[in-house]
Amino acid sequence: MLKSRIKRRAAVGCRAVDRLAEIEAAVAALKDEDLLDLADIFSSDTVTPLKEMATAEMAKRNISL
Repeated sequence: MLKSRIKRRAAVGCRAVDRLAEIEAAVAALKDEDLLDLADIFSSDTVTPLKEMATAEMAKRNISL
């Protein structure tokens, strides 16, 4: 039972890592205008993972709001 629980948690973790990689790839694939729109949506003072991803991608492309 313990081994099956460990395997299940590992599988859930792997799926989460894969999904995060897909999200990061999707943000990187956005056109400049769409990336700016995404950054504008998350431009509040609260720091979120999507805001950080958009900001990092904007810095790579040398664009800003």
